[in-house]
Amino acid sequence: MPREQAAELQANQISAWFGEHKVLDRVSLTMHAGQVTALIGPSGCGKSTFLRILNRMHEMIPSASLAGEVVLDGADIYHPGQRITAARRNIGMVFQKANPFPAMSIYDNAIAGLKLCGIKASRAQKDFLVEDSLRKASLWDEVKDRLQQPGGGLSGGQQQRLCIARSLAVSPRVLLMDEPCSALDPTSTRRVEETIESLRGQVTIVIVTHNMQQAARVSDTCAFFLASQNTPGAIVEHGDTHAMFNNPQDQRTSDYVNGRFG
Repeated sequence: MPREQAAELQANQISAWFGEHKVLDRVSLTMHAGQVTALIGPSGCGKSTFLRILNRMHEMIPSASLAGEVVLDGADIYHPGQRITAARRNIGMVFQKANPFPAMSIYDNAIAGLKLCGIKASRAQKDFLVEDSLRKASLWDEVKDRLQQPGGGLSGGQQQRLCIARSLAVSPRVLLMDEPCSALDPTSTRRVEETIESLRGQVTIVIVTHNMQQAARVSDTCAFFLASQNTPGAIVEHGDTHAMFNNPQDQRTSDYVNGRFG
């Protein structure tokens, strides 16, 4: 089961609504292949909604709607001819709260996505994918002697890395991460960040984070979202992370990354 290469993901003129309430307004962003893109901004500015749109989760919310396109390999994933399962296989998701199947073994958790994506594999292939994905998630050495124990018995940080491994087992080209460290202790946070670093170049990663130090540490590029009471979420500034944190072009970006509001 050869792994596919990281892919560029483009969001073009994305607008989004919950009922009549518009939460995003014409957001366009290119997430470069193999790089880590951080989405930053105050709570309620549309970052997580934008992230969910990138793998077709927004449409599952009652009353939610959107306009614009998300392009992977030259094709809009929302085109009527595009299957949602293909989008989810190519564009994986790791949520804020770790969500392993608690009664399922660590081994079965790691490869749970195969069945969901309709991927057939021999026992030898499954064994390889379990070890490979757990290694990529920096978890193998901690669990290799208890693969048949329940995934729910792991610590919070280990559960989050198990969820990362589960996403990686189906060879996604893009991995979306919605505040993956917000509920973790500093040691677990460091290990997740090390995992992100080890995946750089292999998978395109888009991460939502409220931790400015984390955004500066892990990302290549950064997009700053902002909304107001009367204005939907939009990107104020985006570009090279180092430049945005050290020489932002917009005063609102400077204020935010330096902790003066938000």
